[in-house]
Amino acid sequence: MRKRQMQVHQEAAASVLQARHKMGNTPTNASNACCFCWCCCCSCSCPTSTPLKTTFKETKLSLQKRILHSSISPKPTVDEARSWAVSFEKLMKSAAGRSCFRQFLRTEFSEENMMFWLACEDLKKETNKTVVEEKVRQIYEDFISILSPKEVSLDSRVREVINRNMLEPTSCTFDDAQQQIYTLMQRDSYPRYINSPAYTDLLNSLEEPPPEP
Repeated sequence: MRKRQMQVHQEAAASVLQARHKMGNTPTNASNACCFCWCCCCSCSCPTSTPLKTTFKETKLSLQKRILHSSISPKPTVDEARSWAVSFEKLMKSAAGRSCFRQFLRTEFSEENMMFWLACEDLKKETNKTVVEEKVRQIYEDFISILSPKEVSLDSRVREVINRNMLEPTSCTFDDAQQQIYTLMQRDSYPRYINSPAYTDLLNSLEEPPPEP
């Protein structure tokens, strides 16, 4: 399985280099470059990767700030918190719900699932083609690459879809992957959260009357 993932990753890297050459953004000596230069996930010092690293670093910082900001939300009302138990959709539509659920995922060492989902939502809002391409590559590096410590769990079919989509990056490049991670959280982590002490304690804290002055 790991060997197959490495093969898919290498195919994706090759596909992106081909796409950049097609668009005229890759020098003719790009074929001699490290195959991972396009995503800056190695310390390669070849000339084709150096101009891109600054741009990717700026995009990464911007993406991290957006994801961090999206995890900060006001305290929910008791009715809002109770509605999260009705459906996963209600929880995900609530900023406070996403924040609380993300904290729970962190305790299960699967916070990357929410981070990836949020990054995909942020990508969908982008309209500038150049920025879209930069964000697509950053998301790939952070959550799809097998070299990333935050790699999300995707099956081979979805990885191959991403591989093809990387030829022409758009705001919909990771739609299939985002849906698969959404379903994974819904079926796996969400039921445990609703039945967890963390959710019970939250409801109890919201139901407690404020202390008398």
